[in-house]
Amino acid sequence: MRTGSGFDVHAFADGDHVTLCGVKVPHDFGLSGHSDADVALHAVTDAILGALGDGDIGAHFPPSDQRWKGQDSALFLEDAVARVRAAGGVVAHLDVTIIGEAPKVGPHREAMRVRLAEIAGVAVGRVGVKATTTERLGFAGRREGLAALASATIRLPFRDLLR
Repeated sequence: MRTGSGFDVHAFADGDHVTLCGVKVPHDFGLSGHSDADVALHAVTDAILGALGDGDIGAHFPPSDQRWKGQDSALFLEDAVARVRAAGGVVAHLDVTIIGEAPKVGPHREAMRVRLAEIAGVAVGRVGVKATTTERLGFAGRREGLAALASATIRLPFRDLLR
């Protein structure tokens, strides 16, 4: 078993929704980023890459590369999961915490869990999605953007654990 962690942050920008865990959530703003700025999927992707010891999302999908401009972040997560499978492993568990004052995650939590599970190819019972505020402290508390913190547990063949 290996565990990785990921963190991401994006500022609010003009828009009418944010995409979180691959789900469009109505909001007064969008998120600014090179891709679709799905802060949750970015954090989960980094967590998986960290568990593999395989760099980070920026190394695999640099924002300087125009191929990733406006792309669905599901592509990044699918790539990270494919890397786990190519190593003979499986994703055992994913957990993400979305940090911000708004929008409210609760009404969309199950849709987010389902979509995250679909993208990663795991059972919904192996996916956790939570949200918290910062009690109006810091950039998230001032409603300037959102952050996400994620962890991923993967299982690799024993022979891979020796490298």
